[in-house]
Amino acid sequence: MTYTYLNSINSPKDLRHLNSLDLKRLIEELRHFIINIVATKEGHLGASLGVAELSVALHFVFNTPEDLLIWDVGHQAYCHKILTGRRDNFQTNRQLNGISGFPKREESVYDTFGTGHSSTAISAALGMAIASQLKGETEKQHIAVVGDASIASGMAFEGLNHAGVTNANLLVILNDNAIGIDPSVGALKQYLTNVKKGVNGQDNIFEALKFDYTGPINGHDLDTLIMELQHLKSVKGPKLLHVITTKGKGLKQAEENQVIYHAPGRFNAITGDIDKKAETIQPPKFQDVFGHTIVELAKLNDKIIGITPAMPTGSSLKYMMHEIPERAFDVGIAEQHAVTFAAGMATQGFIPFCNIYSTFLQRAYDQVIHDVALQNLPVIFCLDRAGLVGEDGATHHGVFDLAYLNCIPNLIIVAPRNEVELRNIMYTSQLGLKQPIAIRYPRGRGTEIDWKQPFSQIKIGKGLCLKKGTKIGVISLGATANDVQIAISNCTNPEAIAHYDLRFMKPLDTGLLKEIFSNFQDVITIEDGCLIGGFGTLIKNFAFDNKYNANIISMGIPDKFIEHGTVNELKALAAISHEAILIEIDKMLNLPRLK
Repeated sequence: MTYTYLNSINSPKDLRHLNSLDLKRLIEELRHFIINIVATKEGHLGASLGVAELSVALHFVFNTPEDLLIWDVGHQAYCHKILTGRRDNFQTNRQLNGISGFPKREESVYDTFGTGHSSTAISAALGMAIASQLKGETEKQHIAVVGDASIASGMAFEGLNHAGVTNANLLVILNDNAIGIDPSVGALKQYLTNVKKGVNGQDNIFEALKFDYTGPINGHDLDTLIMELQHLKSVKGPKLLHVITTKGKGLKQAEENQVIYHAPGRFNAITGDIDKKAETIQPPKFQDVFGHTIVELAKLNDKIIGITPAMPTGSSLKYMMHEIPERAFDVGIAEQHAVTFAAGMATQGFIPFCNIYSTFLQRAYDQVIHDVALQNLPVIFCLDRAGLVGEDGATHHGVFDLAYLNCIPNLIIVAPRNEVELRNIMYTSQLGLKQPIAIRYPRGRGTEIDWKQPFSQIKIGKGLCLKKGTKIGVISLGATANDVQIAISNCTNPEAIAHYDLRFMKPLDTGLLKEIFSNFQDVITIEDGCLIGGFGTLIKNFAFDNKYNANIISMGIPDKFIEHGTVNELKALAAISHEAILIEIDKMLNLPRLK
């Protein structure tokens, strides 16, 4: 397809010269362009296809970037990026040194606020709007596009609650597509469904919050969108436009299978069919080990509860929701609520497994401290996507959890190195722990094909010696053990290297550490978390406090945000790959690298 219109758009100023018919042809090209690139390069698909008309209408009506536009959540913003000067670079989306898959202030003046997590746009746009008032910029527009179910988050309502008592020039666009990554849940979802059907018998919730409400309107009717947006430019104070869109619009399979086509991987751009992968026997994904294991345990223990904030597919809690729906809960995009909901369950004798991506648990830090750890409630946190996650980049890497959890009293922190260990620590955790525990594990596949072994209890706070050695002690935590094992296997003197999997960051296995420092002058620690305040810092503090005069090299994530790329590329960038571990081992052994 020749992109007659799209190739002429280098900034929003260019599309403002087009007439209605030409804009509609531009939208067709925009969808085709996104489908063709995401088909081979991968990324988020459905959300951006659904907002093609809205993206064009916003940049046509508003004087961006002088008018400030925020996309929430940020994976809706592909059309926005293409229309704002990044068309020719879009094939680098989510690749190392390429453009980000989310809005990013350093990338473009059109990206007014970074939005990798959800539900932040209303608060940010309100802050911008009030700042404009203080500067006397009374005509400047501030628009927050809130989609993919992120309106249901508590923070979105905090922003709405504040905005409603201001006269700020704020426009909230509710992109109502009834789905985030998984279908939306909750009473608000039902309310919006009734509004769309015209059967809502309640007062309008947004008008009750003092917003000038318009809608719902068809978000794929470009002319109506433009007309409403032009009208709302002249309306003073906070207003909300309710727009109905279809996630995946323009690709039949994406419309019919919205969960799968949220981020489908590679697919055929012409047929829309997802590429079939070679049928080889592979180790399972950690998330699926969690999903199948919690079902297995819940059938044995009727006190087990499963909880996830809007990630039943990503966490694989969907298996429990299918088999034992009365004890598995998707609470929506509400991490704070998920944690305190779990705490409430724990007070009544239930055993909640609260599954939250590591990066999203950051949003519920106070609840972990105040509602769980302070009361010493036995909530089991399962932190999926710990460590470097790849192409989603800095907003999604789970590299801070070890550091930010370690300072919390009463909390056990464990990192299973493989699928069998994950099963066993899940089994152990539901046997009657009297305190909370955080189990962190990485995104993607593990190493064990024969993973479904009989359960075995793990002794809390006890590590393992995986390999004996004579000169260097390497201490790993979690799945980094696999990179250590590869490094040792490629070492010129493998018998010199001892390898220990400490398993628990808290409580530390002080007996094993004393053994290590009594036997080795040279020690390497390796983690896939941040070095500052992390596992390596803890080991160094132990050695110092116990007066061990050891040479300790700590390997981990440096004090900077790691960008997007494949996990292997980012491991190399952060110097925690098996090649980087081998370099440190060889340095300690005073051996030159083999070429």
